[in-house]
Amino acid sequence: MQTKKTTFLVIGGGPAGYVAAIRAGQLKLPTMLIEGQQLGGTCLNIGCIPSKALIHAAQEFGKAAHWASGSPLGIAVDRPRIDITKTVQWKDGIVKKLTGGVGALLKKNGAEVVRGWARIIDGKTVEVSAPDGGEALMRIECEHLVLATGSVPVELPFLPFSEHVWSSEQALSPSSLPQTMVVVGAGYIGLELGMAYAKLGVKVTVVESAARILPAYDEELGKPVMSALARLGVAVRLSCSVTGYDAQARQVSVRADMGDEFNVPAEKVLVAVGRKARLDGYGLESLSLEMAGRCVKVNDQCMTSMRNVWAIGDLTGEPMLAHRGMAQGEMVAEIASGRKRRFDPLAMPAICFTDPEVVSVGLAPGSSPGDELVTGFFPFAANGRSMTLESTDGFVRVVARADTHVIVGWQAVGAGVSELAAAFAQSIEMGSRLEDVAATIHAHPSLGEAVQEAALKALGHALHI
Repeated sequence: MQTKKTTFLVIGGGPAGYVAAIRAGQLKLPTMLIEGQQLGGTCLNIGCIPSKALIHAAQEFGKAAHWASGSPLGIAVDRPRIDITKTVQWKDGIVKKLTGGVGALLKKNGAEVVRGWARIIDGKTVEVSAPDGGEALMRIECEHLVLATGSVPVELPFLPFSEHVWSSEQALSPSSLPQTMVVVGAGYIGLELGMAYAKLGVKVTVVESAARILPAYDEELGKPVMSALARLGVAVRLSCSVTGYDAQARQVSVRADMGDEFNVPAEKVLVAVGRKARLDGYGLESLSLEMAGRCVKVNDQCMTSMRNVWAIGDLTGEPMLAHRGMAQGEMVAEIASGRKRRFDPLAMPAICFTDPEVVSVGLAPGSSPGDELVTGFFPFAANGRSMTLESTDGFVRVVARADTHVIVGWQAVGAGVSELAAAFAQSIEMGSRLEDVAATIHAHPSLGEAVQEAALKALGHALHI
């Protein structure tokens, strides 16, 4: 068997892994990356990017359907139709372009991509099998081993994935649109895709065991989304649990907390109850690493309990965000090259691409008991740009320390607010105060005016409410 040697070896070509390999290559470390499927991981292939493409297509189709029933803008169109096969082809084209770009960047920066499946022998040695699962192709010896194996959808034992019970991956490449769908889970994945399918004309029911939607976000952020679900005709069953699926009858059985049981029609069931770290299938157990529950435990430099064995991205647990994994990958490459770094961000945006969108960065009101905080709230109903976009639901909210006015959190819900996330994070990382944001001249008309007005409101003198 062929044996190769390298300094920096990455297992997994998702956002965390490929960024680590690119940065290591830039720093002139001999670098190799092992990937058995397409470069880009879940995010580029079956997650972030394709889901946003499908969401955009559904949004445009929904607009056309809205105009067909009459529009205050004076636009009149015939009833729209959608060729979902063509939509999926368009989405796949975007994915292909991006994954090809990742490969080009790795090559440009001197990182060698090894196509195949990794099996860890020890902390310095990995064996690689052919992508089709055949016999071992080579053995790679390394100085630094970086684990970036990502995560997989959680599968419910009584709802195994199948032709009719979908994971989020299957929901992103439908061959046709079902008439009815039940979405299990009202977190960000379930609501993003559930709303998209509803806009495409599917009768959607969302079943959530918690007492409200988006339980990972604070309650106020979910209220405009709940109103939007009602306008779309999406039925939301809160404090309820799915107990099974009858594929022949095409119906889901549901039990409410009070004990009532009922059935919901469902040609397809989308299970969106979360993701879990990918721990199996590549010999991780041979390392006997210290674990944090079902994730690999790391310190603030992404070091595991073994010297020069690193873990980054979803493998290290929540929050499972691509941009978190990217930042960790960049950091690990720099540490391996001799630089001093640690992972201790003040702000890490979380975005839910529902309609309206939801953004949360830093602390929310009441999330840090004992701290004296002040908040400022500005509704989009008072924002001119929101009015011209026909989307006045939602708000921007800022959270700051009462004594110093240093900003520690931002939340927003509304059309297009995902684009405000970078400014929110920057203001926190740079230690901005309410006065800094309030004194900044924001472009008019724009959603950004609501950011300034929220800061002014926290200071007690908003201008437009």
